[in-house]
Amino acid sequence: MPTQQITGVMFRNMVKSGAAFLRQHCDEVNDLNVFPIPDGDTGSNMTMTIQGGAEADCISDNLSETAETVADNMLLSARGNSGVILSQMFAGLAEGLYGLETAGVADIERAVRKAVERAYSAVVTPTEGTMLTVARETREAVEHNRYDSIEEFLDCCISEAKKALERTPDQLDVLKQAGVVDSGGAGLVYILEGMSSSLNGKKYEPLRISAEQTGKVNTDLFTEDSVLELGYCTEVLVRLQKCKCSIDEFSIDDLIGYMNKIGNSIVAFRTGSIVKLHIHTMTPEKVLEYCRRYGEFLTVKVENMMMQHNEIIAKEQKKQKQRKKYAVAAVANGDGIRDHFREFGADIVINGGQSMNPSAGELISAFDEANADTVFILPNNGNIILSAKQAAELYKKSDVRVIPTKNIGDCYSVLSMLDLDRENADDIERDMNEAMKGTVTAEISRSIRDTEMDGLSVKKGEYIGIIGKHIVSSDTDCYDTATAAIALTEPEKHSALIILEGKCADPKTTDDIRSYIREKYPKLETYINYGGQDIYDYIMVVS
Repeated sequence: MPTQQITGVMFRNMVKSGAAFLRQHCDEVNDLNVFPIPDGDTGSNMTMTIQGGAEADCISDNLSETAETVADNMLLSARGNSGVILSQMFAGLAEGLYGLETAGVADIERAVRKAVERAYSAVVTPTEGTMLTVARETREAVEHNRYDSIEEFLDCCISEAKKALERTPDQLDVLKQAGVVDSGGAGLVYILEGMSSSLNGKKYEPLRISAEQTGKVNTDLFTEDSVLELGYCTEVLVRLQKCKCSIDEFSIDDLIGYMNKIGNSIVAFRTGSIVKLHIHTMTPEKVLEYCRRYGEFLTVKVENMMMQHNEIIAKEQKKQKQRKKYAVAAVANGDGIRDHFREFGADIVINGGQSMNPSAGELISAFDEANADTVFILPNNGNIILSAKQAAELYKKSDVRVIPTKNIGDCYSVLSMLDLDRENADDIERDMNEAMKGTVTAEISRSIRDTEMDGLSVKKGEYIGIIGKHIVSSDTDCYDTATAAIALTEPEKHSALIILEGKCADPKTTDDIRSYIREKYPKLETYINYGGQDIYDYIMVVS
């Protein structure tokens, strides 16, 4: 029977189906990359982003509430440019469905328009021939038609999206040169097909999306004087072997747990007896050795990421830098945290933090680099706020707004809700300040002296848990200190937890904390990432 209205439960199932369908075609989307020796990760980024929405804890049949929960989780899960744009689409979709218990075709059509507008607003300088174009041209083609059911509307969306995708090489020269269509647009088509199949069970014809890529390796990008700083993008496809393991008992979580110790940017999925793994690591040999304990390789790819990095840098240096309307600068200590902030939308990330506060002069240099009419600076430490205000007063080339973020958690909240689609900088500043509310950050460090504080007797060398300006836990054991601090953040009142490992974090302690959270707070969306920060073994953010 044709569907006339969708409910919250139906929408959640559609998102799940869209995530599953994209996951099945993740490799195909990853392979659509314009660089000849790239780390193609668009499919992985989009998959992880929508997976966050698919795993949202939604029990309401109210469509508005469900769409908002899904969108919030996707915003937290967003990775890479494609993931951020996708999360913005679903955020716009939730805005368009706000207040509706159910939605018909006309409601969905309006929500789709809002989704496209929100996605475009997330990109400072939108490039045509990308997933943004596919979304916009699809929306324009399906508007103002009459549809007898939601299935008919979605089928029309899919048909028009495929046509738009096929046009992308004519709109973006780099795609034509590489012989591919836009990877983000292809991912979007797969999501639409999965969502539609949740309603009608229809199977869609495979996309004609890729062409054989050719290209010579530019060995000048990594010479005898180069230093490997970024490691290797390592991807394997493993067939689990009965002679090596019990296939039914094989744990993808155990695989991910080990890979977290030796790398980052991990994506791992299992389909039947086949495991797909993507990781950035300095030691690809350990990845291969571990995987062979359980099976044999169907494919292996190990690529030097410095070569892609140097190629991108060289291209960027050739571009004339355009002044933007808005830019965001953030202060952070730790290479992992700095990378996260850039992925979340920070234009400039300044090295600094506890015990290494940047000077007003360094902040002014960052404002220059931002090259925007209005610069929002996120100090992320109480000791840096005053310097930031002084630098803002001294700087005359831009309107600099200091957002008083006092820790890394505040910054995560601001960046995860970042929306620069405003004419008025006052509105953006207000939204940034509002985004910090409700976020709690706990930090784990070691005491450098004996002290009596907040009712606790702390000995030099003990681990201490800090929330705000208060010591909330202390112990000779890091695990006990961290779990006690986590409990005091009231995680049961929040939906997500981000844990950032410091340089000195012990991998076993991290695994023990992960197990504790899974058992104690099974509904909490938890992300454990390498932060690389000094001073704090762990920074834990609940929101």
